[in-house]
Amino acid sequence: QVQLVESGGGLVQAGGSLRLSCAASGNIISIDDMNWYRRAPGKQHELVARITSGGSTTYSDSVKGRFTISRDNAKNTVFLQMNSLKPEDTAVYYCNTPRATTSRGVEFDSWGQGTQVTVSS
Repeated sequence: QVQLVESGGGLVQAGGSLRLSCAASGNIISIDDMNWYRRAPGKQHELVARITSGGSTTYSDSVKGRFTISRDNAKNTVFLQMNSLKPEDTAVYYCNTPRATTSRGVEFDSWGQGTQVTVSS
């Protein structure tokens, strides 16, 4: 079973920066896309950023130009550098892998436990 563990959340003032990390484990051979989602209070899950195995990236309009997603394939880790943070970025941020190949087969739609990001005004 693929396990995803996020870290790096916390409390920051508006205009500040945070860097989230998500490490995947579980006899992983390869991971296709790696995603960051977020859920703010009273709102639906939002796809924040996606990175393919080849390094292509996409971002939601709300974070484009401020957030950067990257990954280290050798360490099965994905990062989210968040700059110029705004109070509306406050949310629980989740790591997601839609498809991962492990020694036991393909596993779909794995999620981390989430990490809280709070941006004060």
